Amino acid sequence: RVEMEESEPEDILDDWFIESLKTYEDLHVFQLEHPTQVIEWTSGKTVCVAGYSPSKNEMLELRLPLKLYADENQGLCAERDFKVAHGGFTDGPVRHLKHIPGTRCVVTNDGLSSDLRLWELGGDDSDVIRRTGSLEGGRSAPGSGSRIAAPLSSPPQVLHGAQSGDVQLTEVTSGQRIYRLETDSADPLSSLQFVNDSVFLASCCNGRLHIADTRKPGASQSSPPPPSPGESVLWWTDVSAGPHVSSCKAVRLSSSGRAVVSDFRNPGEAVSRAQLDVQTRRCSPDRIDVSWAPALDDCVSVSGFSGVVQLYDTSAWTMEPRDARPLFQHRGHAVSSPQADGGTPVLVTSHAWHPERPRTLLSAASDAADRPRT
Repeated sequence: RVEMEESEPEDILDDWFIESLKTYEDLHVFQLEHPTQVIEWTSGKTVCVAGYSPSKNEMLELRLPLKLYADENQGLCAERDFKVAHGGFTDGPVRHLKHIPGTRCVVTNDGLSSDLRLWELGGDDSDVIRRTGSLEGGRSAPGSGSRIAAPLSSPPQVLHGAQSGDVQLTEVTSGQRIYRLETDSADPLSSLQFVNDSVFLASCCNGRLHIADTRKPGASQSSPPPPSPGESVLWWTDVSAGPHVSSCKAVRLSSSGRAVVSDFRNPGEAVSRAQLDVQTRRCSPDRIDVSWAPALDDCVSVSGFSGVVQLYDTSAWTMEPRDARPLFQHRGHAVSSPQADGGTPVLVTSHAWHPERPRTLLSAASDAADRPRT
């Protein structure tokens, strides 16, 4: 996790710039048995991670270091380590993992099929994460893993699918399908994301977006991919949080480093563009992360192209796709472990912003280290 000095949220970017964007207040490291592609918040102080090796993997719920939450007026806090709160094992890889809000349940997918597995994280009376069931996915081709999203609902529900044509909302306890996205396309998905309790975004690897409301079967909005003349690229998408759908923005990032921001209500029309300063390479759909920083206006973070996490300020972008330089670069993995096993360069495999603390970011990399940076 990374955390800067205490200041008002609107002053944070100024602070980072003044400090040459190179310093951390805290940088903590937890060494996992295997690398992870998933970092999922299960509470404000715990995250769930799991390995993606072909065979047996650990699944852990980690409690963040108390140092991250110590009041600076209370003096030094001795506790600087992650703690394992609950743990278990999977018999295969975990490529996608989602916590069901309001429960102790997480849902996983192995990236090999569209089926889901259900897990109970344990509680005060048990430190074991145990598998409790499964949910059947769509009819996607083998090797097509399901993307997962979960609304805040009662009873618990999960949205899942590997392609745009098999996206469905399923009740977790009964396994009953209660919604299906109506579309004639069958594009591989890069992500699924709820914008509020019923409206969601299905983002395709080719850049196409589907916006739908689970309360309105058959009604969905589709927007075409951004133009990519002469290029064969993959796209990743994220939607900013907001009190209303009308205030949300979408950012799409291509494997060539092109970024496009649009109004969520009209995603087919770009409002700004940029060419990011990333090391472009051949990517798989699971390798790149782009996300709006939940408590930093207009800022997006990007990882997966190298061993760093980059932060960009989109407010400076224009309709002309000019080169954009990052405001800040989290280099914890690249500096401490420039190469993973076998001498290959370390790549960041996942990153996640704390939902409430604007300067706290967790990242994981192919060196199997989980680093919260502040």
